[in-house]
Amino acid sequence: MMTIWDYIKRLIKKYIYVYDQIDTADAAERIKNGIWFRGPNVWILAFSIVIASVGLNVNSTAVIIGAMLISPLMGPIVGTGLALGTNDTDLLKLSAKNLLIMVVIALLASTLYFILSPLSLVNPTELEARTSPTIYDVLIALFGGLAGIFENSRKERGTVLSGVAIATALMPPLCTAGYGLAHLNFHFFLGAMYLFIINGVFITLATYMMVKYLRFKTVGGVSAETAKKRRSLISAILTIVLVPSIYTAINLVLDNNFQLNVESFVDENRLVGRSYIYDYDIDNRHVTFSIAGAPLNDSLKTAFFQSAAEHNIREDRITLTEHTIGMSQEEMNSLINDIYSRTDAEVAKNEDRLNTMQAQLDILTFSVEELRNQADSLQQARDSLRLVQHQLDSLINAGRRGARRR
Repeated sequence: MMTIWDYIKRLIKKYIYVYDQIDTADAAERIKNGIWFRGPNVWILAFSIVIASVGLNVNSTAVIIGAMLISPLMGPIVGTGLALGTNDTDLLKLSAKNLLIMVVIALLASTLYFILSPLSLVNPTELEARTSPTIYDVLIALFGGLAGIFENSRKERGTVLSGVAIATALMPPLCTAGYGLAHLNFHFFLGAMYLFIINGVFITLATYMMVKYLRFKTVGGVSAETAKKRRSLISAILTIVLVPSIYTAINLVLDNNFQLNVESFVDENRLVGRSYIYDYDIDNRHVTFSIAGAPLNDSLKTAFFQSAAEHNIREDRITLTEHTIGMSQEEMNSLINDIYSRTDAEVAKNEDRLNTMQAQLDILTFSVEELRNQADSLQQARDSLRLVQHQLDSLINAGRRGARRR
């Protein structure tokens, strides 16, 4: 008699079983064809480099997404994972060689573009966004790679690969690294290259894992000693790549929490005696409050720091800049100009954010429309196939009836 646990296991297996819906031989052949760097792939790489560099240069999210979609960089990376999973040494060498050539070309082309480009943004947010990768980028690359190899292996493929190309951005980090080289900004160069390495390593790892899970046909065997060395090397690489991203993620969380604490504190303590906080600046979890009005006495300062401590802001993390009423006209003008400049900068920053969000919304709307169109096309194809099948069945039945009469 079947137990409840047996029923649950059978039900789970029914929904997660994949082997009847995949074609590993076809997937392996398709991945190998995507590794070659010649002919159309050379031109496509060149076009995607220019598109990504322009998008980063003008802070256009839509253009950057376009470059992600057409870039052929994913091919050699997935090929590396396939080679490791199937013990194909020749494929591994070919994938590594083509990937290296693509990376060098992308760096050289993007560096040349940014040297020649006359445009220099005050707030290059799209470039800066690719200089501080965290553990979250690791998760995106890993699960994006898992989705990608599943999509490559399905008998009926859809639009998953396009989403993987967008999520696991490969071209923008390389172009950002080119920007760093062009401007001798090694913070940009190292941060962007680290993001690219994260994406490459964890897409490769995801491909390797799924190749093993989906039981791709192996090309050759390896000895136990070689397999052990390979596992040790993979573990070492993953550790080296992971540790800095975890550290960066921790700092990101701490910075975000500190900013939230400061904003909460300012909302509750805008007025300080006969003075008020008119501005604040946060740098590396240290906040400078700009206060205008009557001078703060010792008791007000003590109450100020105590209230800040209640919001988890230590006194040694605070600097007070006071602008008293008794200032000279020159100081007053300087204060007013400072307030205006900070306000204008904040308005410009908010406008950039709104433009970025609008571009992202446009891309999502376009993607949804494309998916709908593809779904309609698939439905029409299915209807046509059903009609053809019905006609074939009718012809077969008619033939059988005629044969019986004879």
